[in-house]
Amino acid sequence: MGERQDIPLPSGPFALTVVLVGVTHPGNLGAICRSMLNYGFDDLRLVKPRCSPTDGETRARAKHAARLLDELSVHDTIQDATSDCSTVVGTSGKREVGEKTLFRHFLFPWDMVERLSESGGRVALVFGEEGKGLSTSDLEQCDFFVTLPTWEGYPIANLSHAVNALLYEVHRSRVLERQGMDPGLPNVVPLQPRLDPKVREMLIKAIEQFSAATGSSEARRSSVEQTLKRTLLKGSPSTEESTRLIGAFVEATTALEFAAGDDIWRKEHRRKLR
Repeated sequence: MGERQDIPLPSGPFALTVVLVGVTHPGNLGAICRSMLNYGFDDLRLVKPRCSPTDGETRARAKHAARLLDELSVHDTIQDATSDCSTVVGTSGKREVGEKTLFRHFLFPWDMVERLSESGGRVALVFGEEGKGLSTSDLEQCDFFVTLPTWEGYPIANLSHAVNALLYEVHRSRVLERQGMDPGLPNVVPLQPRLDPKVREMLIKAIEQFSAATGSSEARRSSVEQTLKRTLLKGSPSTEESTRLIGAFVEATTALEFAAGDDIWRKEHRRKLR
């Protein structure tokens, strides 16, 4: 689905630029373009790339995000590529200990997003060449560093996968903060399904009427009623789910009243809460 690109890109507390240093593999470059547009980012800058944006594999991997290949900029240095950025973040999977610990002081992605959200401005997220990563001199040009919480036994991720993971974390924060307020963000899943108090009251009433219609002893009815209330409400049903449950209880109560020859059912034939 690349036909809805008239929808505006989502906004957030900071603008994001992806900088690839020495990218080598056409497939990675194309896949990164696709990931960027998936999450609503389109500012891509290359530093001394070793593959071409016009390569057939690059464009095939980019799919409907090929416009990023047409719009990207190419630079000779990281400094040039990040000249308009207020914060430059380096990425690395090499988490050395010892003398380099002081230099390579990392944040995890969620900590990075929190810090950047407070600073605002334009942020450059800098990635190194496949198989090599950013050099020490590259990292010296960054304000701080971020690393993925990968398994220590095999910590180095594929370049396109690393870009995807970090972009997801940035985009996730936008969804959590701005869903329902930004047309560029998905709004099909409620972040915090809330049960309308009036519907909750109706659900409890439906459970009580169902329990009463079972014809069991008082103790048995009370046990069924309390079990249903605890079990259903503990699951935090949404308003829509609770409405469906109310309908099911009303149907069941109606059937029980009919089977029992209940006078209320005979007079009113009700299929709604009383």
